[in-house]
Amino acid sequence: MKEIGKSIKCEAYARVGFLGNPSDGYYGNTIAIAIRNFSASVTLEPSDVLAFRPHPVHDPAHFASLQHMVERVEGEGYYGGVRLLMATCKVFHAYCSDHGIPLHDRNFTLSYDTNVPRQTGLSGSSAIVCAALSCLLEYYDVGDRMKVEDRPRVMLSAEEELGITAGLQDRVAQVYGGLVYLDFDRHYLERTGNGLYVPMDPKLLPQLHLIYAKNPSDSGKVHSTVRKRWLDGDELVRSCMQEVANLAVMGREALLQQDFRTIAKLMDRNFDLRRTMFGDAALGKMNIDMVETARSVGAACKFTGSGGAVIALCLDGEKQVKALEEACAKAGFIVEPVIPAPSFVHPTTF
Repeated sequence: MKEIGKSIKCEAYARVGFLGNPSDGYYGNTIAIAIRNFSASVTLEPSDVLAFRPHPVHDPAHFASLQHMVERVEGEGYYGGVRLLMATCKVFHAYCSDHGIPLHDRNFTLSYDTNVPRQTGLSGSSAIVCAALSCLLEYYDVGDRMKVEDRPRVMLSAEEELGITAGLQDRVAQVYGGLVYLDFDRHYLERTGNGLYVPMDPKLLPQLHLIYAKNPSDSGKVHSTVRKRWLDGDELVRSCMQEVANLAVMGREALLQQDFRTIAKLMDRNFDLRRTMFGDAALGKMNIDMVETARSVGAACKFTGSGGAVIALCLDGEKQVKALEEACAKAGFIVEPVIPAPSFVHPTTF
């Protein structure tokens, strides 16, 4: 049991959609990676009253001028991370109530920090939620009462409380860590509320490189039209989305065989199918430029999420990596090696 009076600090990592996204929102299959490049942390300190401490950067209440405030809102939005902490507490309490899990009545103060770049499709918001949920599970000593496979769903419900459109994939990667294969079979998902999650060994991955923009545009708009078309039975969207899902199935086998040439082809195909479905206007010029910058040096490339960052695979050694770094620097993009996070659930294969 957690010692009373001790503070708790938990961390959660950013995530990369490796193959198959965005089919996770369409009963498909994906492979996701939790990465150590960026993370969010939440600290829980016992206190007399329940409190949420605003972040000095991400939850500002003081500005140098009206113009400064307007610029901040235009670039960062109105909301910081405190609302995520509050929503996590609410859904945690609801889950425990629904499952007959008793909670003690001691109060606490939650605060957070994050270095996940905003609007890069790296799941910065859900990293805060994941870390907060871990703190609550430890503080109330109920980690064994909330199933691991249920935790992504609880996290997702916290963000849905706030009107954030998202899916399970990101949260699964952050809860499970490392490399995860995900199957969102419709019948299983509707029956259990969860997908089928298979942890894999992160050592199976080739060296990947993360490319992101210093000032990314909002990535949240790219799903809207495709979702309606898919629901309406649009044949192009339906067939493309099924093929995207199959890329993850083939990618899992290619990883097990260490066939990185196939992986590169699957990555490129993943982006091409996304482009076919969404169109250039929805994807955004900057996002397309990141992909084309990587491809200009012969690297395979695809989105990490819905925009703002991409991952690249260089199969031709350090010379190609150097060319990628130079091309990205010239285009104004940041590039760095992907560092997979450790697995928190024992890897397996099937």
